Amino acid sequence: MKASPLEQKELLRLQALDIKVLQLSHQSKSLVQHAELATLNREAEASRMKLLGRSGELDDVRTELGRIESDVEVVEKRIARDADRLQHTSSIKDIQALDSEIASLKKRLFDLEEIEIAVLERQEEHEVAVAVVQKERDAIAERVSATESARDEVLVDLTRQLGELTRDRATVAATIPGDLAALYERLRITGHGNAAALLRARTCSGCTMTLTGSDLAAARQAPADEVIFCPDCDAVLVRTDESGI
Repeated sequence: MKASPLEQKELLRLQALDIKVLQLSHQSKSLVQHAELATLNREAEASRMKLLGRSGELDDVRTELGRIESDVEVVEKRIARDADRLQHTSSIKDIQALDSEIASLKKRLFDLEEIEIAVLERQEEHEVAVAVVQKERDAIAERVSATESARDEVLVDLTRQLGELTRDRATVAATIPGDLAALYERLRITGHGNAAALLRARTCSGCTMTLTGSDLAAARQAPADEVIFCPDCDAVLVRTDESGI
C-alpha cells in the first residue's frame, strides 16, 4: 500500500489519541470509588440482613407482649366481674367461692404483670439493638452517597475528556485516505497492540523490537511512500528522521 510520509505520520496522531481514549476508558472503569462502593454495598447488605434479624426479634417480643397484655386485660375483667358479683350476693357459699377465685385471679394477675415487666425490658433492649443497626445503616448510606458523588464528579470530567478526544480523533481520521484508515482500523481490531508505531533508532515504539538483518534491510530499501509493518507486532511502522535507517 502507498501513502505519503505525511499521511503515515497522521496515523501516529490517531494512535496517540486512541491510546488516550483507552487510558481514560480504563481509568473510568477502575476508579477507586468503584471498589469503595462495592465494599460499601456489601456492608449495606450485611447491615440490612442484621436489621431484618433484629427487627424480627423485636416483632416477636412485641407479639409476646401483646399476648400478655391481652391476658392481663382478661384477668382484670374477670376480677372486676367477680368483685361486682360479690357486691350483689348474700350467699355465704357464693361469697366464699368468689373470694377464692378473686384471690387466685389476683395471683395470676401479679404473675402476668411480672412477666409483662420482664418482656417490656426485653422489648427496650431489642429496640435499642434495632436503633443501633439502623444508625449503622444510615452511616453507610451517607458514605455511599458521598462516594457516589465523588465518583460522578470524576466521571463527568472523564466523560468531558473522552468527548474532546473523540472529536479530535474524528478530525484527524478525516485527513487520512480511506484505504489507509481502513488498514489502521483493521490492525487496531485484529493486531497485537498498537496499529501504528514510530520507528525510532531502528526500534518499533509499539513492541520495542529492534530491526536487524533482513528486516532492517527491507525497511531501508522501502520507498518513503511504501507502508511497511513491524515484523513482530504487525503495526504500521512510520519512518521519520529518528528512525536511524
